[in-house]
Amino acid sequence: MVHNFYQQAGGEDEVFRAEVALLKRYGHHVHTYTVSNDQIEQTSRLQAAAHTLWNAQAARDLRDLVRERGVDVVHFHNTFPILSPAAYAGARAGGAAVVQTLHNYRLLCANALFFRDGHVCEDCLGLRVPWPAVAHTCYRSSRSASLVVAAMQTTHRAAGTYRRGVDAYIALTAFARETFIAGGLPADRLHIKPNFLDVDPGLGTGDGGYALFVGRLSREKGVETLLRAWASAGGDLPLRIVGDGPLAPQVAEAARTLPGVTWLGRRDRGEVLRLMQDASLLVFPSLWYEGFPMTLVEAFAVGLPVVGSRLGAMSTLLEHGRNGLHFRPDDAADLVAQVRWLHSHPAEREQMRMQARQTFLSAYTAERNHGLLLEIYQAARARARPDHPALLET
Repeated sequence: MVHNFYQQAGGEDEVFRAEVALLKRYGHHVHTYTVSNDQIEQTSRLQAAAHTLWNAQAARDLRDLVRERGVDVVHFHNTFPILSPAAYAGARAGGAAVVQTLHNYRLLCANALFFRDGHVCEDCLGLRVPWPAVAHTCYRSSRSASLVVAAMQTTHRAAGTYRRGVDAYIALTAFARETFIAGGLPADRLHIKPNFLDVDPGLGTGDGGYALFVGRLSREKGVETLLRAWASAGGDLPLRIVGDGPLAPQVAEAARTLPGVTWLGRRDRGEVLRLMQDASLLVFPSLWYEGFPMTLVEAFAVGLPVVGSRLGAMSTLLEHGRNGLHFRPDDAADLVAQVRWLHSHPAEREQMRMQARQTFLSAYTAERNHGLLLEIYQAARARARPDHPALLET
């Protein structure tokens, strides 16, 4: 397992740790190779840019590690920016199959989100040279930094790295898989495997009588849509907001002035799960495609119906009328309508609670995820070494 940690901890870091622990628990021999973006502060800008394009030392390290330890599969979670796509070449040179989880859209979009100026943007999708990313300074609002990311994408597309250097890709949702195919990745190597919850929190009661929002308080998460909706809802259903971020001042003001709105700030995961177990519904108004929102899986695990944007990952993870309801993205009036309907139909809401729980049990448990991982590893190994017998036992 290989991962380039970000300076600010995020969901990818947690998934990396969870999958390492999962495989070890099932008896597999797992080695890890990690770096942190904290190292960037110790290097020059020129060296950091060079490593983003091709880090030869990382390639050599992985080649030697694979050879010395007899590694069968190298599973990458993130290579950006320190490890670079050179790491694939190192793993393959050592004799291992290469697997890459696509946690975000970095291979196709400079900021990895397909989100710009408050709306979805696919200007670079399918382009050999993603010049709009540079023109719009999509990475860290910097033209020079955006140029480095665009150069990385262009160089490795031209070299065929993404088509020939990886034996299996893991897309987290059906929507993401189709997007990556549109961006040029080989369809026959794109497998769907969602993230999972390692520990089942258990079914909640759903009798707390409030709606819940959990997430970063930022524009792409649809926080402004959420506040507009509750400004017009007239306090019909209390709303509790968990999280922090750049829009915290607006949320604090809403909590002071809007009936029924409470801002709880940051809470630990245990408390968030308890809030989910008691809530009537979860509101998920995101304006970007999302990768694989663990908040939805946690909601399903406790039997919490979700009212979410009909967009990106939510369009396939959330089944309208089964485990929640869709609303039109950034449409506060439609959000209010869906919330009011769900709140005023307790029998249907209870049925959705049970269906949400069933969604978790059938798709997002550790046992199910382990089986999917092994299937993907076997497929990657068969492609890398078609004459080699199966190496991984279930």
